[in-house]
Amino acid sequence: MRPSGLPGAPRPTRSQHAVRRFAALTLPYWKSERRWTIAFVTLMLLLLTIGQVALVIWTSYWNRGFFDALEARSLDELMRQILVFALILVLTMAVTALHMHVKRWLQLDWRRWVTTQLIEQWMTRSRHYRLQFLQGEHDNPDQRIAEDVRIAIESTISLAHSLTYSLLVGWIFIAILADLSGSTPLPGSTLEVPGYMVVLAFAYAGAGALLGYLLGRPLVRTTNRLQSYEANLRFSLARARENSEAIALTHGEGMERRAATRLFGDIAQGWDRQTLAYLGIVSFSTAYGNLMPIFPILVAAPKFIAGAMTLGLLMQAAQAFERLASALSWPIDKLGEIATWRTSAGRIVSLHDDMLRLDDIDRHSETARIRITHSTRAELELHELALDTPAGEPLVRGVNLHVRRGERVLVAGDAQVKLALFKAVAGLWPWGSGEIRLPEGQEMMFLPQHPFLPTGKLRDVLCYPQPSERYADAELHRALECAGIDWLAPRLDEADDWNHVLPVRAQQRLGTARIFLQQPAWAFLEDMAGAFDTKDDVGIMEMLHHELPNTTLLSASRHSSLTHFFDRRLELHRLGSRMSKTSAGERSDQPADVAGSAEVGR
Repeated sequence: MRPSGLPGAPRPTRSQHAVRRFAALTLPYWKSERRWTIAFVTLMLLLLTIGQVALVIWTSYWNRGFFDALEARSLDELMRQILVFALILVLTMAVTALHMHVKRWLQLDWRRWVTTQLIEQWMTRSRHYRLQFLQGEHDNPDQRIAEDVRIAIESTISLAHSLTYSLLVGWIFIAILADLSGSTPLPGSTLEVPGYMVVLAFAYAGAGALLGYLLGRPLVRTTNRLQSYEANLRFSLARARENSEAIALTHGEGMERRAATRLFGDIAQGWDRQTLAYLGIVSFSTAYGNLMPIFPILVAAPKFIAGAMTLGLLMQAAQAFERLASALSWPIDKLGEIATWRTSAGRIVSLHDDMLRLDDIDRHSETARIRITHSTRAELELHELALDTPAGEPLVRGVNLHVRRGERVLVAGDAQVKLALFKAVAGLWPWGSGEIRLPEGQEMMFLPQHPFLPTGKLRDVLCYPQPSERYADAELHRALECAGIDWLAPRLDEADDWNHVLPVRAQQRLGTARIFLQQPAWAFLEDMAGAFDTKDDVGIMEMLHHELPNTTLLSASRHSSLTHFFDRRLELHRLGSRMSKTSAGERSDQPADVAGSAEVGR
């Protein structure tokens, strides 16, 4: 279970229906800047659906004429009906093909809009990072955005089309069937029931809907559970792929295989439960569907035998009954798709709601969080800063620091506290109290120990997150030279997966090269000890001083050989530690304050 981490904010109530929340998230698509194009395409889809219904009605009357021609043994009428059917067939193919094209365009365009909105929200204000520390139903957000949005949007349009089609067909064929079937007396009574086949169609579909609903209720729960299991396996395999080198070097394949086997065991269990849920509904649907073409003929057969109906009327009535019952059976026929849609829509909504919770926390929990403000002065100030873990355990108290532009500060002490401090300055660590004042309008660059290297051309990786067109080749070569990896210069236009192609130290040096290239006003180095050998770290620091004389450096390096490159030293000890405090590079035999300490030395 995730730590509680961020202060609590009221979660959306469960009574707030998922359909309503999903609609609130996705329906603004029809009010976007392209609303007139979208409205035109939607109208086209509706008109084509009406065209499909019109062709079905025409086919119904053709069916009547065709069987009447057979009964009359009229070859001329039969040939005329064949020509009419050929025309109906061509029009049906054309309307169906055009309908599919319009529907798929709308599905893709709507999915693009929703995906863009969610990615924008996910990738703003570091929500993709902060969600890790917030309790809630937002696991695997990448899969929710990529896969669940696809399923939900495609199913929404598909279900809306089929429902519209069923409503139109049902409305039309109620009138057709009532006219064809006429009235019939109740058994043992002179009271006649008008349009009795319509009544039977409603009874047939109603009984099927009730039984189908009762048999299909477990399907929603099992589908939701199975999708979660599938997502867990995909995430595990993706993580193994991303860390394949580390797994191979540590011979961790056995552990990964066992983890994958265990996760697939969960899938198998969920699959079996879904199979049992499908068993009842599929058995019933098979019997229901096979009986539907026969039942109306059996009901209307007495009138045909008595001569009150022609063969064409009998077949048209049977087809009209089947069309009406099928339209009324829409909820049962679409039960599986509805269950899948509901699951995916719920996963999207829960991710969206939890991202909104982060905004609520930002608005309503300022007193319980680290405050980040901006100043027009070219200075960084920490005022009575206290850092906690996401679970609320204190790390350090009373950090006060004033750094002017161009200074070099070495941050020493507990590794977790140092990392939390850097993340707090970056706005990624809200747990604690106090204030951080940042210089307004000055670029800050944070270099983690393991920099992110996107897949693509090396020049794009080096310039990340800036566009590569911003820098000349000479600048790129100089940055690589300063970082000690000029041997990569001939490969600037090569595209590769650099996380796997380059050794770890080269990856870290590539991250350092970004500082030389982009020359930020403020640079925060998480830990350079892993990036360079002891014999090279002095050279790198000398290069930083030479190439970036106006850049403020705050480094969390562990190398004692770097101390003389810094103007000051900030010593951070975790609450309750018994480590000795160090000031200006000198050791003390006195224990640290058990409440946590921060000391600045010259």
